[in-house]
Amino acid sequence: MTRHLTIQVPGQGLHLITAQVAEAVHQSGVQEGLCTVFLQHTSASLLIQENADPSARRDLERWLNRLVPERDPLYTHTAEGPDDMPSHIKAALTATSLSIPVVDGALALGRWQGLYLWEHRRYPSERHLLIHLLADPTPE
Repeated sequence: MTRHLTIQVPGQGLHLITAQVAEAVHQSGVQEGLCTVFLQHTSASLLIQENADPSARRDLERWLNRLVPERDPLYTHTAEGPDDMPSHIKAALTATSLSIPVVDGALALGRWQGLYLWEHRRYPSERHLLIHLLADPTPE
């Protein structure tokens, strides 16, 4: 079964979406199986990362911005501004889909793991995700 999720993001950065995806799993009624989260965009990505200390998120954001800077003279795809091509490169280096086991009706994330939408554009956006749930046909 597939659920659609729309996330409003205020701009660039890591945005926690664990609760929204967990709610989709809960509403599905799947007890054992696999949850695949797919982001339908080319300038944002998905990440499972530490959700306890915000400095980990800030460090990741700063590191990726340093690795893929804006206004590089090699970029030719700049129609939507200086963050256009860097956003696509960042998405290519990260992931646009994640698979998470579902155990006892919940995402089987570790204690310190959170699911994030990583927005690479600077301006507010509406991002669309597909949550595909595959139930184990023979749960124990």
